[in-house]
Amino acid sequence: MNYLAEGLRLPTNGLDYTILAIYFVVVLGIGFAARASVKTSLDFFLSGRSLPAWVTGLAFVAANLGATEILGMAATGAQYGVAVVHWYWIGAIPAMVFLGLVMMPFYYRSKVRSVPEFLLQRFDRSAHLLSSILFAFAAILIAGVNLYALSIVVEALLGWDRWVAIVVAGVFVLLYITIGGLSSAIYNEVLQFFVILAALIPLTILGLKRVGGWDGLSGSLEEQHGADFMSAWGGTGIGDANPLGANWLTIILGLGFVLSFGYWTTNFAEVQRALSAKNLSAAKRTPLIAAFPKIFIVFAVMIPGLVAAVVVPNIGSKESGLTYNDAIPLLMRELLPNGVLGIAVTGLLAAFMAGMAANVSSFNTVFTTDIWQRYVKKDRSDAYYLRFGRVITAVGVLASIGTAFIAASFSNIMTYLQTLFSFFNVPMFVVFIIGMFWKRASMKSGVWGLVAGTSAAMVNYFVLYEQGIIGIPSDQGANFVSAIVGFVAGAVVMVVVTLFTEPKPEAELAGLVYGTESPDADEAPEEGDSAWYRRPALLGWGAIVLAALCYLPYSL
Repeated sequence: MNYLAEGLRLPTNGLDYTILAIYFVVVLGIGFAARASVKTSLDFFLSGRSLPAWVTGLAFVAANLGATEILGMAATGAQYGVAVVHWYWIGAIPAMVFLGLVMMPFYYRSKVRSVPEFLLQRFDRSAHLLSSILFAFAAILIAGVNLYALSIVVEALLGWDRWVAIVVAGVFVLLYITIGGLSSAIYNEVLQFFVILAALIPLTILGLKRVGGWDGLSGSLEEQHGADFMSAWGGTGIGDANPLGANWLTIILGLGFVLSFGYWTTNFAEVQRALSAKNLSAAKRTPLIAAFPKIFIVFAVMIPGLVAAVVVPNIGSKESGLTYNDAIPLLMRELLPNGVLGIAVTGLLAAFMAGMAANVSSFNTVFTTDIWQRYVKKDRSDAYYLRFGRVITAVGVLASIGTAFIAASFSNIMTYLQTLFSFFNVPMFVVFIIGMFWKRASMKSGVWGLVAGTSAAMVNYFVLYEQGIIGIPSDQGANFVSAIVGFVAGAVVMVVVTLFTEPKPEAELAGLVYGTESPDADEAPEEGDSAWYRRPALLGWGAIVLAALCYLPYSL
């Protein structure tokens, strides 16, 4: 298990703990204030669809800016260099814009309470149930990553026992979500967004000052790792070597398209924030508002990682005694005075709680509405589902404690997260995108696309990559390839199954497929649309070519 180094213990004092205590009091206060608005299950799970766009937009980006994002992306910067910008400018912004402009109208107008519920409307019960189970499982795994990140940080930095850190933070997340529902989580995420920035900005500025500014930082790292370490695209030609272990093709297709669109458009922990907006216009603007700070946040997480690589030149090696995950805590110990240190520790805890709350709140919604209400206890009162939602929240927090230790086998927790996304988000994305753009996609193709995509991504990672059958230079490179393979397998299987099974009646597709209008629209759905994205043969051959291009660089 990878703990933070003992030498990273922080010299905290009473001022730092006072700042931390004030933050926890405010968090619980927001939870109790939000309780007054929770009267129905819709209030608890989707804030009654009543929140303004600026609130949901900041919550959208804060839900992603968890402890795993901060520690993981700083670790990625220390390990791979400036290439970390790809996760933001290629792997986030385009997909966030696509979600707002293209997909949110489908989600919001269909009145769904979750992402899997959309699959029920577009495909059938089997696709809905499988996607619900996969998402609930993934949400608990990702919440566990946040718990693990928090526990190792607090244990090493503050000297708290690991279980004390887990229980204290877990109880606070449980309390404010159980009391105030999604509204409490979202308003706390808005607060946490500013607290996180208050922690990261001083760390970035002082870190640059420590290493002689950007010129000093670049000169040191280029001398240690070569010029490509400080270049986003350096060495990414097919067959070339680079720190990231990926070429431009796998970066653009694997990260920029498949992983990125798979995460931002189907991950309910993010989409749930937009669905809680007060109207369709606010829902569409939610990811667009979030995209603006996302453009610049990369500097606040990347630069500390680069600075850590200068301060400890062999970070990540056994000789240093530090893993890449230690980059942020290392700089906190080296650079921050008391008071500012308290803000930084509070920012890390805020980041943890934002990430965990996003996944726990999405888990309780999917488990309650998509699994329990749909398949186990039907036709109960709204008050019953509201009570059950609060109970399953506690279950989700307890389960995430158990999954926290799975993350311990990864020295870079962002690598672990990308692995999970390639397994769970990418197959769901391919089912969504084909279902939304191809009317002929049959009801049964959804579930088989999910099965094929998830299975293929796992086989590529655990068999072809880890057994050395194909020579991919890094775990991140393997994640990009796994994502592409999962997408291709899901697409091909959906096309093949569709050709041999019955399509969903066209009357039931209104508002669920691009080019058709929702049932309450003034105009009838379009007929006879033969656009390229509706042609199954073209989709199938395109997917096969994509897979061949994906593996070609590793066979050269």
